[in-house]
Amino acid sequence: MNSPCLRLVLFFSAVLAARAEISLPAIFSDHMVLQRDKRIPVWGRAAPGEHVAVTVAGQTQSTIAGADGRWRVTLAALAAGTPQTLTVTGDNTITIRDVLIGEVWLGSGQSNMAFTVNRAQDYDTERAAANFPLIRHFKEESTYANSPQSAGKGRWEICSPDTVGSFSAALYFFGRELHRALGVPVGLVNSSVGGTPIEQWIAPEAQRAAPELAPFLQQIESEATALTSDAALKKYDRDLAAWEAAQKKARTEKKKAAKKPQDPTDAAVRRRSLGALFNGKIAPLAPFALRGILWYQGEANSTPAKAPFYARQLSLLVRDWRTRWGEELPFAWVQLPNFVGAGRDWPAVREAMLKTLALPQTGMAVTIDIGEANDIHPRNKQAVGHRLALWALGTVYGRKVPAISGPLPAGHEVRGREIVLRFRSTDGGLVPHGSEVTGFVVAGADRKFAPARARIAGDTVIVSAPDVPAPVAVRYAWENLPSCNLFNGAGLPASPFRTDDWP
Repeated sequence: MNSPCLRLVLFFSAVLAARAEISLPAIFSDHMVLQRDKRIPVWGRAAPGEHVAVTVAGQTQSTIAGADGRWRVTLAALAAGTPQTLTVTGDNTITIRDVLIGEVWLGSGQSNMAFTVNRAQDYDTERAAANFPLIRHFKEESTYANSPQSAGKGRWEICSPDTVGSFSAALYFFGRELHRALGVPVGLVNSSVGGTPIEQWIAPEAQRAAPELAPFLQQIESEATALTSDAALKKYDRDLAAWEAAQKKARTEKKKAAKKPQDPTDAAVRRRSLGALFNGKIAPLAPFALRGILWYQGEANSTPAKAPFYARQLSLLVRDWRTRWGEELPFAWVQLPNFVGAGRDWPAVREAMLKTLALPQTGMAVTIDIGEANDIHPRNKQAVGHRLALWALGTVYGRKVPAISGPLPAGHEVRGREIVLRFRSTDGGLVPHGSEVTGFVVAGADRKFAPARARIAGDTVIVSAPDVPAPVAVRYAWENLPSCNLFNGAGLPASPFRTDDWP
């Protein structure tokens, strides 16, 4: 009875049985939060032709898995309420427990979105107060991929003093304010990776189909080609031989060796791998029902070669992700703060973020006052979360808030020796944090900027400079680490901006 033939039959029977089992993306798991008051897609894999039924809160939706094994149902909208159990039934049954219905937001970007609560300021105090069982955090733990993935990795965590330290700080402080204001569960989905450029987060086909990004893609290809030139490969061989010798000596002397040289061939592959984080860390989440999306990135695109493309890239990311979710989701981002940033062009990236507000249903948290000059990871994430929450509460949820943004430029007019600047989002009036308004410079046709005198008049600022009798352009906070102090009465800072488009 234990013949090789029988063992083979049993093996293939087990394989077929395993393939027949229904499965779900990782985000559908215990302690999850589903978006209230919206239709909810649920999807996964099963055997081709398998009948699949999804049940939650008294409703059941069913479908038949396609020839490729994919299936999807859409649940009718659910109201916030008591915890539910969601079951998915086919040839096997998956039971997901402690499912809450509330508000769900996706947060993505690089290290400042990944930055955890245990690194934020006042952590001991924040940890002690983090008893919010109706706030849940899901960290997407999958990685780079060459093609769109479907399952993802990760799990939902219930907010408590024992768990909050590993939550995204920006998301947590944002979500905590929503929870307190709205009184409903909040789900925070964190899909972020430190040090990553925006081109890794946009679907590769979307980037290649965008004519405005053709010069950028050509630039990447040139950089990748240079990495694998004969000279570069020979240098790598020399550096590698020297490192191996140093490594051997370090082992003998029981010392720490230098970092291994980067293989230029691997580096070239990574340089060409557009959209690998979209494939690995965003594709598995779409179209999970969300209320909106938050973006905290830009540092990796602040080099002089990359910064000029950021406005087109951020706009494309917003539009493409909305397409993936099938709706015009509210979308906000964190503008880059004040930082030394030697060799970087942070003003250009800030301007790109400001310009992208032209897209509907978008917002921006201005942070030009809460950065740290010598630390690219400012610890005051409470203010970041607060400013994002003001925007969300005031626009997405229609709540009365002091302001949804700091002052934003709304046009200008040259009047003789002065330029009059108009602003919107001046809630409570324009005010300087200090005795005089600082941060403005003006220039004439010669494009030579000089420090400006500025005075507030209602919702306008009037600027002039003794050495510029015929001004044509104004810039505000146009440095990596500016000295600036224009706020509105709600205590939110004005965005850096310029009226010119000079190189």
